[in-house]
Amino acid sequence: MASMGLFEAFISLFFFLIFYHFIIKKHSGYVKKTLFQSYPWNWPVLGMLPGVLLRLSRIDDIIWVLEKNNLTFSFKGPWFARMDMLFTVDPANIQHMLSSNFSNYNKGPEFKELIDVFGGSILIADGELWKNLRMSSQAILSRQGFQNMSMSVTTSKLKDVLLPLFSCLSEDGTIVDLQDMFQRFMFDTTLVTTIGSDPQSLSTEMPELELAKALENAGEAIVFRHLNAGEAIVFRHFIPRFMWKFQTWMGLGQAKKLIDAGATFDRVCAKYILSKREEIQEIDHHHDHSNGESEDVLTYFMKLDTSKYELLKPSDDKFLRDTIVASILAMRDTTSTALTWFFWLISENPYVEAKIRQEINKNLPKAESSLERSWSAMDRKDYLNKLVYLHGALFETMRLYPPIPFECTSPIQSDVLPSGHRIEANFAIIIPIYLMGRMKSIWGEDALQFKPERWISETGKLRHEPSSKFFVFNSGPRICPGKNLAILVMKNVVVEILQNYDIKLVKGHKVKPKPRLVLQMKHGLRVTLTKRCSA
Repeated sequence: MASMGLFEAFISLFFFLIFYHFIIKKHSGYVKKTLFQSYPWNWPVLGMLPGVLLRLSRIDDIIWVLEKNNLTFSFKGPWFARMDMLFTVDPANIQHMLSSNFSNYNKGPEFKELIDVFGGSILIADGELWKNLRMSSQAILSRQGFQNMSMSVTTSKLKDVLLPLFSCLSEDGTIVDLQDMFQRFMFDTTLVTTIGSDPQSLSTEMPELELAKALENAGEAIVFRHLNAGEAIVFRHFIPRFMWKFQTWMGLGQAKKLIDAGATFDRVCAKYILSKREEIQEIDHHHDHSNGESEDVLTYFMKLDTSKYELLKPSDDKFLRDTIVASILAMRDTTSTALTWFFWLISENPYVEAKIRQEINKNLPKAESSLERSWSAMDRKDYLNKLVYLHGALFETMRLYPPIPFECTSPIQSDVLPSGHRIEANFAIIIPIYLMGRMKSIWGEDALQFKPERWISETGKLRHEPSSKFFVFNSGPRICPGKNLAILVMKNVVVEILQNYDIKLVKGHKVKPKPRLVLQMKHGLRVTLTKRCSA
């Protein structure tokens, strides 16, 4: 598909400015009451863009449009702007695209172009390369040794760093940004399991690390790009594609941030890779070989058996760099974001917090306090797996505030969806996961309520929902291979914090999501901590 020329882009923009000034701005009351009150109008040249900007001013409006159109809405953008796309939250469509007809759908060329700074990682790979990356990732994540190492690292960081830091902050009455705390916590634990080294970003000094900062800048810059596509509908903000293409060409603004972030990824990861190679050579020199069960991610991929994964290149620095960045994105951002929204939701719903504490105390060995426990990783996992209500509360959090708020896909060949929509090859399809969790036709009349009980069966077991409905961990062959480990890590964090601290939201603090690839809070989560008398 050819890129839009600057002349065509300016013509489209010119017509929109004329329309906005002479029709919408001067007669906005009439326009809103007549033309756009019930449906985004498809205008010549401008498409549905003016109607969307006027009518879809709230999330409720967008939900209404999707509900009114049987969960699938075809958006027509301005001529020449390459903004036509299909929005769907229909579980039948998702099942068809991500499972039944999986081989005909991939991420699409435009999505890859938008997040190219992350390289050819599993996050954007397709075809045989994706299969190789998927199988190799599943192999390490399924290792008992790796899972135990992850749990051990998380527990150590909790008891040796996070809880003592909370203790100091609670004594001083300091206001804490839990979002920042969880990001730092997960950055440290993720780096340990990924490269075997702790960057110690979570400390009393709270240092700013260049890799973490580069990840933040990259996410912000990518959103600047991506807001001309699916996220634009959700967050009511449009940026013409030619604008960020021009900035990239000139190395200006947000595009420069993305270029600089990519350079930081290259430089920092190169140091990690060199250090790891030296470490492996030293181990080989002393013939100090383990069974590999507890290897970190980078060591595992450096030693990868290429006879099993022919398309992967363990000796290639670019491949290893992309693996490191993808690992951090997959483990740090999603988990820290889910934890942040969870603690806000239980602070707003004290009855849920009380039930979680009750479940923890019921299953906790009576003789030991939280800080005195020295369980093995297996014992801890067995205990955490008993916390069904907590599991439901985490799922309910991610239903309403999914860490990844939208997903993109595109057909390789033309197709007809179960909803009846015909889709041409390479057409952009957006699955707005954030909206999907709020659909009454999918989740019932109480869809907007935070209700962990919806995940608990009559027998007290965790209720299963198909991944085409609860799409937080993706669906079909692309379903997240680290799903179960991520839930265990989150449970581990929640238990240790709730056993030791009461958390109260700062009065007047505004909580709202900000448009990012990961659904973080715009103003963080500002709270005060009070140490509990007994654990």
